[in-house]
Amino acid sequence: MKAQKPLGKLIAVGGNEDKGTYPHPRTRRKAYLNFFELGILKRIVTESGKTDPRIEVITTASMIPEEVAKIYLSSFAMLNCLNVGVMDIRTPEDARQPEYLERLLAADVVMMSGGNQSRLREMFGESEFLDRLTSRYMLEPDFIIAGTSAGAMAMSHIMIRGGSVPDALMKGAVKMGTGLGLINNVVIDSHFVKRGRFGRLIESVGLHPKLIGIGLGEDTGVLITEGNLIETIGSNLVIIMDGHHIVHNNSAAAKKGTPLSLENLTLHVLAKGNVYNIKERKFYVNKEAALATASPAVA
Repeated sequence: MKAQKPLGKLIAVGGNEDKGTYPHPRTRRKAYLNFFELGILKRIVTESGKTDPRIEVITTASMIPEEVAKIYLSSFAMLNCLNVGVMDIRTPEDARQPEYLERLLAADVVMMSGGNQSRLREMFGESEFLDRLTSRYMLEPDFIIAGTSAGAMAMSHIMIRGGSVPDALMKGAVKMGTGLGLINNVVIDSHFVKRGRFGRLIESVGLHPKLIGIGLGEDTGVLITEGNLIETIGSNLVIIMDGHHIVHNNSAAAKKGTPLSLENLTLHVLAKGNVYNIKERKFYVNKEAALATASPAVA
């Protein structure tokens, strides 16, 4: 039986600096303005198909949810989006409240903030909330699930929980876990370029070579349609790692703390507008080129 293509859309964003930790007010203003002016939040609104969509922001991953909520409310207001709510879900019991389930069903966009991606799985895993979220994503055109930083990383079934950058490319530097399972054929990392997280995505793909690794730069995201077509949005870069053609791979057998050894890992660098087809594992310069050359089985 042919797998059903999701009708909804995922928008995974690489994040910016950690909210609430800016040493200089000027840096904070610049970072926040870049996030909107370069179009990521505006693109989220546009993809909903509505001028003023109902947006629900989930601050569960954050340790400073009140501050994060204020940022998103003011940010969407800059885009004349005032129909925005905040789901302050901090326990699995909160996630089961009828109020949040009703609001989920009424939303056009669900946006998950940054923070700790493991908290999202802890609060929503095996829940009715996640079942309904997944069902809407699978069945409803233009329904959007967006996530930044931790909210992006938690979208996949196999999720990066954390990892040491100084120990990159040493076995065990990356910690893996289970995410929300909205998309099963990728693994996502965020803050990718500035924080030098190449090593932990390489290890993730080495451990799971049938997954496509997606490294999201700051102020950059990907729009994923039909669970397959990745389009880069924002100002920075997206790194794609494909392990399907790896020849030598010691990541499973190597002892913890010893160097990894991989042969023939394929890497693509995507800038704004570039597209990657997960099923075909091909790079395209833009969406038009991807659609023009799509095979009948994918189109």
